[in-house]
Amino acid sequence: MDNYHITKDGDDWKLQKEGSDRAIKRSGTKDEAIQHMRGYMDGKEGSVKIHKEDGKIQEERTYPGSSDPHSSKG
Repeated sequence: MDNYHITKDGDDWKLQKEGSDRAIKRSGTKDEAIQHMRGYMDGKEGSVKIHKEDGKIQEERTYPGSSDPHSSKG
C-alpha cells in the first residue's frame, strides 16, 4: 500500500507520495489539497496522512475505505 502526505510547504499545501521528491499537487489551502487528494485517490489504494500546520498528524485516511485495518469512524 502506498503512503501519501498532505503537508504545509511555505504558503502552499502539497499532496506528496512518501519517498518522492516532487509534489503530486500544490494548493493554496488545506481544504483544496484534501479535495484534490480525494479525486487523486479515486480507484487507488493507499494511506493518506493529513498534517497540521506544525507538521503533526491530524488524521489518517485509508483508500478505499474497505482497506482500513481499523473499524473506526472517519
